[in-house]
Amino acid sequence: MTCKEATALATPFTYELLHIDKHSGARLGVLHTPHGDIPTPIYMPVGTAAVVKAMTPREMEEIGTKILLSNTYHLHLRPGEDLIREAGGLHAFMDWHGPILTDSGGFQVFSLAGIRKIHEEGVTFQSHLDGSKQFIGPETSMDIQEALGSDIAMAFDVCSPYPCDWRTAKEAMDRTHRWAERCKEHHTRPDQALFGIVQGAFYKDLRVESAKTLRDMNFIGYGIGGLSVGEPKPVMYEMLDEIRPYMPEDKPRYLMGVGTPDCFIEGILRGVDMFDCVLATRIARNGTVLTSKGRVVVKNAQYARDFTPIDDQCDCYACTHFTRAYVRHLLRSGEITGGRLASIHNLRFLIHMMEEIREAIANDSFLDYREEFYKRYDLTRNF
Repeated sequence: MTCKEATALATPFTYELLHIDKHSGARLGVLHTPHGDIPTPIYMPVGTAAVVKAMTPREMEEIGTKILLSNTYHLHLRPGEDLIREAGGLHAFMDWHGPILTDSGGFQVFSLAGIRKIHEEGVTFQSHLDGSKQFIGPETSMDIQEALGSDIAMAFDVCSPYPCDWRTAKEAMDRTHRWAERCKEHHTRPDQALFGIVQGAFYKDLRVESAKTLRDMNFIGYGIGGLSVGEPKPVMYEMLDEIRPYMPEDKPRYLMGVGTPDCFIEGILRGVDMFDCVLATRIARNGTVLTSKGRVVVKNAQYARDFTPIDDQCDCYACTHFTRAYVRHLLRSGEITGGRLASIHNLRFLIHMMEEIREAIANDSFLDYREEFYKRYDLTRNF
């Protein structure tokens, strides 16, 4: 047995598939990590620069957060992984005691179209901060993520744009597979799980090929990338349906960059276990809140004398202490607290939604939950 094989056997990461809803096929599980257990399905709030915007780690714990996501690209550029390693790693640096997932930087580099060049070794790009020339490749991404010390690291991948032709998608997928092999070969930390990422754009044959190829590489978990990049939602759901039979049952599945309530419902119906998105805090800062009936633009004039909670079904600090009128006043006045209260609510709303979904799956009633969700949640407009 090689040293690497011995390390793989000694991994502290295990995924338990606890239950499959007998009517829907939705999955209930738990991912064990060195910094705690992650119940699935799960929503992971995004702390891009080692902080969830407007939130403290203590507040994240109070609203029931089980895992945070941070950004390899941004932390590499500022403050730099060497400084974070010197501080004791990302957990110590940001004083977060639960699990952390770091993305690979691939999507951020992909989004820099016009100031980056993809080649076999990696990606050369200009920093969005100062224009300086930078490089990230599979090995570089692994080195950065190992220095950060996250519990879960993502393989460096190539994300295809929407739309794109089959040949472009094929080239990106093949390179993603080659880079996944290089990531796995270079990755050394036994206390950090490495996830591969399924690509293939919006072509069924490529998605299936990617799922099979990465399955055979035997990663600890699997991201599903290159979706929610502008395509209609039914197209995303079709891709999830297509790859589900080829995803390992005993490994967690992570739909990357997806964070609306309806996408949670439909992703979980298709066997997804993990989600992340910046939407909750981004729209909160702009005055939009998520409620059990749909989105509410609480900044609107109609809420100036609305003395009810943001959502009377929510148990968060904002909803149990303040009214829509007060939150609107803060937002309209440019007070930081307005965005903070809206962020607390939106994050707790999504975390609580996952708690309810896990209970529904355990009771074989996820389809009932889904039906009730669509009865009350208006997807068509902001109120």
